[in-house]
Amino acid sequence: MAAHEAIDQLLTSTGVDSLRLRRALTLLSGGDWWTLADLVRQTATSRRSIESLLRELPVERSGDRFRLPPDLASRYNGAFGSDISDLSDPVAGLAGAHAETLDRLAELIAKAPRGRHALDHVAATADTVLRRALLLGARFWLPGARLLCVGDHDLTSLAVRMVHPDVEVTVVDIDERILGYIDAQGLGVRTRWADLRLGLAPSARGQADLAITDPPYTPDGIGLFVARAAEGLRDRDHGRILLAYGASERTPMLALKVQNTLSDLNLLNEAIFPDFNRYDGAEAIGSAADLYILRPTTKTWPAVAARVDRLATAIYTQGPQSVEAASPEGAPVAEDAVTEFAPALLAGDWPRGLLPKVPRTRLSTLLAKPYAAAPERVAVAVPAGLEAALPRLLLATRAGHVRVLLADRPDDLPALAEAVRPVYDVTSRATGAGIVIDAVRLPPPDGAVARIVRRILDSAHGKVANTWREALTETAGLTKKEARAAIEEAAPWAGDLSALELPLHRLGGLAAAVSRTLPEAR
Repeated sequence: MAAHEAIDQLLTSTGVDSLRLRRALTLLSGGDWWTLADLVRQTATSRRSIESLLRELPVERSGDRFRLPPDLASRYNGAFGSDISDLSDPVAGLAGAHAETLDRLAELIAKAPRGRHALDHVAATADTVLRRALLLGARFWLPGARLLCVGDHDLTSLAVRMVHPDVEVTVVDIDERILGYIDAQGLGVRTRWADLRLGLAPSARGQADLAITDPPYTPDGIGLFVARAAEGLRDRDHGRILLAYGASERTPMLALKVQNTLSDLNLLNEAIFPDFNRYDGAEAIGSAADLYILRPTTKTWPAVAARVDRLATAIYTQGPQSVEAASPEGAPVAEDAVTEFAPALLAGDWPRGLLPKVPRTRLSTLLAKPYAAAPERVAVAVPAGLEAALPRLLLATRAGHVRVLLADRPDDLPALAEAVRPVYDVTSRATGAGIVIDAVRLPPPDGAVARIVRRILDSAHGKVANTWREALTETAGLTKKEARAAIEEAAPWAGDLSALELPLHRLGGLAAAVSRTLPEAR
């Protein structure tokens, strides 16, 4: 079969959806060399589909690049139109006025912490995050508005602050590196740590007018992140959720499952901009994702409450926490390590027959509010994938001795343990069933700074600024007004968040910040 006949047959077999492949043919026929990755990204077509096209083409090769030879290129060059309509870019006319911002975003993205495979991180292009910010301004009235970024590996928060500096932007994320990087840019973005499987950061609940998220592309991942975004809205009548979600053109049933998840949350789909989001990677879905604009309805809120009440740790598409790798949830059972410990409270998912008379609580409940009376001994089961919550779980117990069971030793255990050093002496040991961590509460410290830090961390559920102010008035003799002013100057990030929401770099810098609020340092 002649090459052009095979190509025509392939195009015919894809019907009205052949525009993607026709676009690729136009690019290959223009005389330029193209890598496979660039063809995927430029046409928003899955890698498999582009590969199927290339197999039918007698392409010329130069290393990892392709093009059609001149004699065949003449048949297709311009045949499908060089100006193919791009429905993905409703703000195309606005981007040109922000060239400097685009360059700065490109630099920030290039220097950002590398994506984590296990968290489904794939970096969006600088052009994408800029256009997200521009779309927000074109579609919504932003003066005085608040935006919540539910996860922000893409750095959309920075783009919004650059383009719309009057918008208050808050980021909640599980990745400590991203939170630290965003804070380091000094653009006034508020950062909060949260593992969304255990809850939205309390200070981010009911605060935003708009929320945006680019979550793991599984039905459970989409459902959880969008539900948390809804929890973050303060305007239940007019608030909106922007969602990035992409699937290969070869897997419409997967996209349908995700859309059914959104339907289960009773969200109105106001718009879908196809292929709006572009990525450096994610070639299985054409390095592109659609942008949804979702509006809650009166039936959304009970559906959200039902969704977030379920703990599903396997919400990712790859890595040990992927849906495919999911195993029964809960820490490995090391019964001897628990029974000999004789806890007064069990936190997490424990076997029913283990210490049946001992009270139990969920991890999410432990983080959400203080237990009625601080028990002396608490045993905590941490499922695989939730290890980043360890310092917050330890602080939340308020116990004299906490024993934690982990499935495996996390690589960043020293940093997680260091975050609670002002309160606990932390040791760990390996067992046949996993890792056992013992955290023993330290006696009250000496020195004004250490005492204030300890008081803040001992009241981990309370607002940092409030506890800090009270401690300054009692320890340093400041008036409430003086204490409030000192905290605002030394730690403008303290705001209304609790110690459980503080990113690790804020917890680690707490002593230095406290020292700057004491009279002798001012």
